[in-house]
Amino acid sequence: MRQQSLAFLKQLLDSPGPSGFEAHPARAWRREAESFADRVTTDIAGNSIAVVNPDGKVRVMLAGHIDEIGLMIVHVDDDGYVYFSTIGGWDPQVLVGQRVRILTRKGIIDGLIGKRAIHLMKTEERDKVSKPTDLWIDIGAKSKADALKRIRIGDPAVLAAPALELPNRRLASRSIDNRIGAFVVLEALRLLARRPPRSSVYAVATTQEEIALTGGGARTSATGLEPNVAIVVDVTHATDHPSVEKKEHGDITLGGGPVLSRGSAVNPVVFDLLVETAEAEDIPYAVAAAPRDTGTDADAIHTTLRGIPTGLVSVPNRYMHSPNEMIDLADLDRAAKLLAGFARRVTAKSDFTPR
Repeated sequence: MRQQSLAFLKQLLDSPGPSGFEAHPARAWRREAESFADRVTTDIAGNSIAVVNPDGKVRVMLAGHIDEIGLMIVHVDDDGYVYFSTIGGWDPQVLVGQRVRILTRKGIIDGLIGKRAIHLMKTEERDKVSKPTDLWIDIGAKSKADALKRIRIGDPAVLAAPALELPNRRLASRSIDNRIGAFVVLEALRLLARRPPRSSVYAVATTQEEIALTGGGARTSATGLEPNVAIVVDVTHATDHPSVEKKEHGDITLGGGPVLSRGSAVNPVVFDLLVETAEAEDIPYAVAAAPRDTGTDADAIHTTLRGIPTGLVSVPNRYMHSPNEMIDLADLDRAAKLLAGFARRVTAKSDFTPR
């Protein structure tokens, strides 16, 4: 991976942007896109869109959501303690004792998640699972009035867990799901900008996937672009660590290359072209079964308008929805190369109707 791309990736991962509040990472994404894309725009839903060769006859959409899970302030008590609800799906156990960054109108302020110390618990309470309602955020306030000088009800927050490089080109961060997808589609567009394809290729950093019961930014951006074909990039569970049953979840390894989904929201012709591209360009890959929904933006895009032929490419990820998700940087380069190769193979004669 280029050092400039790695620096951008870390900046993107460290930018706080939970679902519905993606402005920080979206601005960083658009600034990077402006250095090579033909046009960069944003829309009313907060989606960021960059295009190469906008006059092509065929439109290819590459989508990765840029939001992350987070927290939202719902109450401040008389002593200045802040209570919160969750944005997206959390295991509440990972919240205990974490530091947080709260996005306020005056900037980002720090806090920490408090819980009664184990010494103050009765024996029968110590083994109980913590719930978000058992926890609070301490921002060092002395009173409710003091706290409300700095925060408002509805302010969002993320955990304070900056990107961390580990040996063997592994990278950990709280926001890999799915800032990584937004990064990969932009890296694919960067590759295409060097030698523009015949098609128009749109990289889209979509919003609100983690809470998208109605399709979120993926549905609105796909409706606006009306692509002939779309590829969604997200993360999937790596199964190469202890306590995971591969017979249930498949054999997915960090460094094993991108994962191509079959079934559900995935168009079979698109899947076959992804496989053909990977094998022609010597890109290692794995296949994952998706017998029902995929839990990604692909679920929204493939039913948009009259139906959009959609594929799903995933990056293996350990410890999803935790403060320290982990990926292998090689998988990001391979995924970007796969998307660029796929886009080059799409022409005006491409027919994605299943036969």
